[in-house]
Amino acid sequence: MELVEGQTPAERLKRGSLAHEETLETCQHIAEALEAAYAQGIIHRELSQTPGGFLFEVNARRVQERKFMRISPHHTMSMPGATRRFTFLALLLFLSQLSTLPAVATPRPNVVIFLADDQGWGDLSVHGNKNLSTPNIDSLARDGALFDRFFVCRVCAPTRAEFLTGRYYPRTGVRGVSTGQERLNVDEITIAQTFKKAGYRTGAFGKWHNGSQGPYHPNARGFDEYYGFTSGHWGNYFDPMLEHNGKIVRGKGYITDDLTERAMTFIDENKDEPFFCYLPYNTPHSPMQVPDEFFDRVAHRPLEMHNRDPQRENMPHLRAALAMCENIDWNVGRVLKKLDDLELTDNTIVIYFSDNGPNGWRWNGGMKGRKGSIDEGGVRVPFLIRWPGKIKPGLRVEQIAGAVDLLPTLAEFAGIPLIGKKPIDGRSLQPLLLGQAREWEDRNMFHFAGGRTTRGNKKEPLVSVRNQRFRLDAFGNLFDMVTDPGQDRNVAARHPRVAKSMSAAARQFLAELEGSLGPDDRPFPIGFSKSTPLPARDGKAHGDVERSGRAPNCSFFRNWTRKDDKITWDVEVTETAAYQVVIYYACPQADLGSTIELSFKGVTLEGKVTQANDPPLRGAENDRTPDRGGESYVKTFKPMTLGTIRLEAGRGELAIRATDIPGSQVMEVRLLMLNR
Repeated sequence: MELVEGQTPAERLKRGSLAHEETLETCQHIAEALEAAYAQGIIHRELSQTPGGFLFEVNARRVQERKFMRISPHHTMSMPGATRRFTFLALLLFLSQLSTLPAVATPRPNVVIFLADDQGWGDLSVHGNKNLSTPNIDSLARDGALFDRFFVCRVCAPTRAEFLTGRYYPRTGVRGVSTGQERLNVDEITIAQTFKKAGYRTGAFGKWHNGSQGPYHPNARGFDEYYGFTSGHWGNYFDPMLEHNGKIVRGKGYITDDLTERAMTFIDENKDEPFFCYLPYNTPHSPMQVPDEFFDRVAHRPLEMHNRDPQRENMPHLRAALAMCENIDWNVGRVLKKLDDLELTDNTIVIYFSDNGPNGWRWNGGMKGRKGSIDEGGVRVPFLIRWPGKIKPGLRVEQIAGAVDLLPTLAEFAGIPLIGKKPIDGRSLQPLLLGQAREWEDRNMFHFAGGRTTRGNKKEPLVSVRNQRFRLDAFGNLFDMVTDPGQDRNVAARHPRVAKSMSAAARQFLAELEGSLGPDDRPFPIGFSKSTPLPARDGKAHGDVERSGRAPNCSFFRNWTRKDDKITWDVEVTETAAYQVVIYYACPQADLGSTIELSFKGVTLEGKVTQANDPPLRGAENDRTPDRGGESYVKTFKPMTLGTIRLEAGRGELAIRATDIPGSQVMEVRLLMLNR
């Protein structure tokens, strides 16, 4: 049999010189057996051609996992090593005996998903940006597929909700990005729950941003393992305070590197069973911090590509963002290498995308808008997907798609059912990715901004609609995105039927959302999990108490100086029980001695601040920009056990106030932790 380069052994057999029809039939059976063995991971690879035939490597561990060790009722094959080598004839005997066993389904693919934070479409070299280099992320397009028009939401938490549920975010309970508005309703079923029910091990490592307390916490939404932070912003990226499965821990080193390390450990620990690994990074979101190794590469690099309005570029911010993107790329490369080292690459789907447009004015393909906008530049992001042997390398998909499509797509790829009862807005992209889409129906995709100021200073929801060719913006202007990707020419008068149809679709979308767009009245639950965090982000300041930063997410309460001041949380105790109360605080030696009281529905717990904790503010030393905007600096807050209180089930105001203040302040408060 001749050796034909560039084909599988089965294909080479099919192309061989065959003298007789029965030989052809025999070889066809052999070819099918070889294909099945490759698919099931029994054969690793063809090693070489020898005088005795072809030499193959067989994966003994996979044979054992598939219960293929017993070759016949009277013979058991001994294969003590991880692999065994067979000549072609010996392999045929081995496969012929395997063929008498019951058929085994192809192993379900592993899934690894990278989600960047505030990385725009233009922040990859594969899209033509010469200001940075992202070879590892780009390799996913080379070895898999790149979607040319992939859409998400204008900000972070909504995109995560759409990815997790396959549903447009206003349907899911998510209304904003902080103070509880980021929470995903408890009756929504997530992609992690879907894969977990199908037998997958599930892990998330990074910025969750869809709820901090159970049942909103990632461990309650289908993730077996969680490491990261549940908020939307974080004030310092070096050795930060994080959490691991609900317990507060200290991160190690730069946060993106640390999250990646944890994800790789998860992959290693679950390499022998199907896993779903979600890596929602929190960069290049501000604060603009990145290790010297990466910033030094771009600090003085000549920049060839600029924003459509170059005068709006903030050069320190822009260079820091480029460095952060290159750091992400390095970490993506680490994960891809881990998959290679564990021989998992061929059976792992890898996805890379971002949660909204760029968080600064930098090159973005000439598109209008940035993060926060529902124009093209605010919602069009990179999307790359690789699945060796299934998705054709170098595939470029022109059809529009979005985050809502990922749940149905991955479920179909894995051959697992959707378990949610609510209708999803996405559709499976499998036909586009596997070359099965002879026809692909056009559709409208909706981009929503709730409660934004429109003309006349009136606040009302805004909707932008996108189909394959056109975008209708929030003010009724129509743009031909093929001939005018920068949205410079309104063509509504030229295409009145299109404008009318898309406007009607926008009105219908808003009508469907009626009843879900009002104020968020959901309390913060206590007692669903053994430990319930109540961060300052979710509380309210009264009197002179103030937040440490304009953005609530990573803030703490300070300037607590009067007995009339208090801090409150709107909570609902789900289970009557005794709860240990721990406060993460800071207080200098000179201000010790304040007596504080925690109360809920007439029950109180009193304690005194007796130990000093006066750490410095951190974060500024790592910033690459002189102004971090509304992001709070951070401190190393210390836990203080206030005592134990019995809380009755029900909704009410949980409050802390001071009854005695001997110094100039009571203390600063980062969070409460209630443990039952």
